[in-house]
Amino acid sequence: MLWHRLDPLLTRIRPHREWLALAIDAGIVALCWDITYIFRMGFERWSSAKPSYDHWVMLGLVLLYTQVFLILRIPKGVWRFSGFGEIQRLTFACAIAGLTGAVVVLMAQLVQVPRAVLGLHPVISLMGLAMVRIGYRMLYEHMRASLSGSAQETRRALVMGAGDAGRLLIAGIQHHGWVVVGLLDDNPNKVGMRVGNVPVLGPLDSCAHWARLHGITHLIVAMPQAKPMERRRALDLAAATHLPIVTVPSASELREGEPVAHVRDIEPDDLLGREPVQLDEGGISETLSGKVVLITGAGGSIGSELCRQVARFGPLRLVLYELSEFALYRVEQELSEAFPHIPLVRLVGDVRDPEHLRATFERWRPQVVFHAAAYKHVPLMEDDNTFSALRNNTLGTWHTGRAAANAGVERFVLISTDKAVNPTNVMGATKRAAEMVIAQLAAEATDQGQRTRFMAVRFGNVLGSSGSVIPKFKEQIAKGGPVTVTHPEITRFFMTIPEAARLVVQAAAIGEGGQVFVLDMGEPVKIVDLARDLIRMSGHSLEDIPITFSGLRPGEKLYEELLADADATLPTRFSRLRIARLDQRSDDVSQLLAWAGERSSASDAEVRTQLARVVPEYRPAARL
Repeated sequence: MLWHRLDPLLTRIRPHREWLALAIDAGIVALCWDITYIFRMGFERWSSAKPSYDHWVMLGLVLLYTQVFLILRIPKGVWRFSGFGEIQRLTFACAIAGLTGAVVVLMAQLVQVPRAVLGLHPVISLMGLAMVRIGYRMLYEHMRASLSGSAQETRRALVMGAGDAGRLLIAGIQHHGWVVVGLLDDNPNKVGMRVGNVPVLGPLDSCAHWARLHGITHLIVAMPQAKPMERRRALDLAAATHLPIVTVPSASELREGEPVAHVRDIEPDDLLGREPVQLDEGGISETLSGKVVLITGAGGSIGSELCRQVARFGPLRLVLYELSEFALYRVEQELSEAFPHIPLVRLVGDVRDPEHLRATFERWRPQVVFHAAAYKHVPLMEDDNTFSALRNNTLGTWHTGRAAANAGVERFVLISTDKAVNPTNVMGATKRAAEMVIAQLAAEATDQGQRTRFMAVRFGNVLGSSGSVIPKFKEQIAKGGPVTVTHPEITRFFMTIPEAARLVVQAAAIGEGGQVFVLDMGEPVKIVDLARDLIRMSGHSLEDIPITFSGLRPGEKLYEELLADADATLPTRFSRLRIARLDQRSDDVSQLLAWAGERSSASDAEVRTQLARVVPEYRPAARL
C-alpha cells in the first residue's frame, strides 16, 4: 500500500524534477558545510567555532555550487539511472566549485573560516550528493520490484475501461513488467473506486490529463464487450496523447480462447468501428461439417483465413491447393497445430494447369470449393503481367470451375473484388470476366442438370492482407516514415480478413447459383485517414512521421464501387448481405477463354483489347 501511494507522488512531481533536484543538491551542500565543521572541530566545538559571518559564507558557497551544477547540467541527470558516469560528473563539479569557493574566501581574507573546512567540504559534499542518488535508485528499484515483481524499468499504463476485463488485466500483467497507475471509465459511479487496488481516476476523455500527470508510457484499451464505435472512440481519445496504444483481445477473440491479460498492438479491425456481420453458424456448419473442402490459393491472405474458418466447422478433409511451396508449408504447419484432428491434403498446384486440376478433383472428390487463387496487386498486373493476370484470374477460374462441375462438386465459390465493378485496370477487368465465367458455368449446370452451384463473393479491400496498405504503412512507420499515400482524396471500402472469410463461407451456405454476394461495408474510408490513425496509435505525431502523396498509380481509381449501375440487387435474410444477379455474357466470355487458351503469351495492348470486348464497362486508364 505504501508503494502504491508513493508511486503517484513521484510521478506527480516528475515535471518539476530538475528544479527539485537542484534544490535538494543545494540543501545537501549546506548540510555538508555543517557536517564538515563537526568532522574538523568535533561535536562539542563545531557551533562555537564558527565565525559570526559563517552563514553568509555558506550561502555564497551554496549559490556557487548551484551555478556550477547548472552550467554542467547536473540537474538533468536521472537519479534512478545514476551510476559511475554520474559520480564522475559530480566529482568534477564539486572540485570546480570547492576550489573556486576556497580561492574567493582566501582572497576575501576571511581568516576565521578554518582552512581544513574549506578543503574537506567538496569531498564531503560529493559523498552526500552521491549517497542521495544511490539511495534514491535503491528506493526506486525496490518500489518497482514491489509493484511489478521486477526491479527492471517498467511500462507505466493507464487502462481505459474499469469493468471485468480491466480487473482481470490488472491481475494478469502487474507482475510482468507493467505498472497499472489507474483506470478510466465513463460510468460516474465507478470514479473514485478501486479495482484490483488501482484507483478509477476519471472518465475516458480525461486520459490526456492523467497521462501527463503520472508519466504514463502506454495506454491499454480494455473494453472487449463495448460496441465497435465505443471502442473506436476510446482509441481516438488515446491516440490524442501521442503515446503507444495496446488493447486487450476483442470479444470474438476472447470467445476463441485468447486470455484477457494478453495485450496486443492495435489491429486493422480495431480501426473500422462497426458491428461485425452476424452469420448463420448453423447453416454454415451443415454445409461444411463432414465434407471434403478444397481451397485454391490456400496459402494466401484470404485463402489461409478461409482454411481457419472452414476448419472450425469440422470438415471431413481439407485439401490445400497452392502454387507457392513456402505459403503451403506455412499454412499447413499452422493448421496442423491448431486443428490436429482434421486430415490435410497438401498439394502444390497451378490453376492454369487443367490436367492437374482434373486429376486432383477426381482423386479427392471435394464437395465444396473456395476459389481464392488470384493475382490481385493492381499496379503489378497493369503492365508487363497483363496476360498472366488474364490466364490466372479468368482462365484459371474456368479450368477450376470445369473440373469442379465434372467432379460433381456441390458448391463452388469464387472470391471476387470491388475492383471488378466498372474496372479501370487489368486486374479488375479479369476478375469481372471471372464473375462472368461463374455465370456461364451456373447456366450450363442448370441446362445440363448438374448439381454444382456456382457463386461469387465480392468485397472491398481486406485490411492486413498481403499487398494491402496496412502492412506497408506499418513498415514505413517502423522505419520512421514518411508514410506514402497515392492521393489525399482516395477512398476504399474495407473489411477485415476474418470478416471476408466468414462472408465467403456464408455465401457457400445460402447460395443458389449464378449469384454474386455483396457485403454492405458501410461508408468508404479515406486512405489518408487510415494512415493518420496508424501513425497516432503507434505513439507518434504527424510531425514525427509525415504523410507524402505519390500520385495515382496506373489503373488506380479514386473511388471504388461495390455494385455497377446495371446490377440488380436482392436482399438476403442477413441485413448487410445482398445478392447481385450477374449479367450473363456467355458468348463473349467463351471467345475470351478460347483466345487466352490457345496462346502462351500476348502483348499488353492485345490483352486490354480482348478484355474491353468482353467487359464493356472496362475503361482502361490512359497510357502515358
